[in-house]
Amino acid sequence: METLGFDRLAEGLREQAGAVAAVVEAVPPGTAVPTCPLWTIRELVGHIGQAHRWAAGIVRTRTAAAFPDPLVAEPGEPPSWPHWLCDGAAELIDAVREAGASSPLWTPIGERPAAFWLRRMLAETVVHHADAALATGKPYEIAADLAEDVISEAMDILSAPNATSLRASLAALRGDGQTLRWQPQDLPAGWRITRTPDGFSWDRSANGADVTVNGPVRDLMLVFARRLPPTDHRVEVTGDRELLDDWLAATAL
Repeated sequence: METLGFDRLAEGLREQAGAVAAVVEAVPPGTAVPTCPLWTIRELVGHIGQAHRWAAGIVRTRTAAAFPDPLVAEPGEPPSWPHWLCDGAAELIDAVREAGASSPLWTPIGERPAAFWLRRMLAETVVHHADAALATGKPYEIAADLAEDVISEAMDILSAPNATSLRASLAALRGDGQTLRWQPQDLPAGWRITRTPDGFSWDRSANGADVTVNGPVRDLMLVFARRLPPTDHRVEVTGDRELLDDWLAATAL
């Protein structure tokens, strides 16, 4: 599992929680979020802050917990949202620091270091930051190393041995050697996925693939997370488009 260190993960989570707070400032709470069709801005904000607190509870207690319902999250009134978001991020960071970033504990894909939850919630917040920006028409900025880690973190989870028990649709990604490549223009290495009879594997090799998605890492991450269509002018798809469509369909939430 390749990952950023604790300090950068913590810095990134604080940064992204603050960025969401800035995007939703003065936005009507009932504003629809097109990329999360059942949610309003209030529910998106509530979900982010609630998820951070939920993950912090898992780290503190070292036990599994049912994922909270985003539709019942209560972030308070809009003026309190910046504190709600930043306090939740700080609570998780503190929990991981106190537990020890390398301390083993429960995760949905088996025992992992406590920093798993910091990385998981950072990726979640990065994507929901994009949701908020797309819903409000505001600019979306993300550091390249964070966008890169969102993709790598998803690869780690989706390729875990028990991943199909968490998301049955991943079984559709079994194959007989088909390859898919995500190639960022602004980083030296991309991600190459190989479909096998047992599922899929991935690496950071520079080998070619049956289909390649090329573009800035930020935009690759948004396509990967299905927040940007692969037909968008900011990315280029070459090769077997059906393989990419299969990937996006099987990994959709």
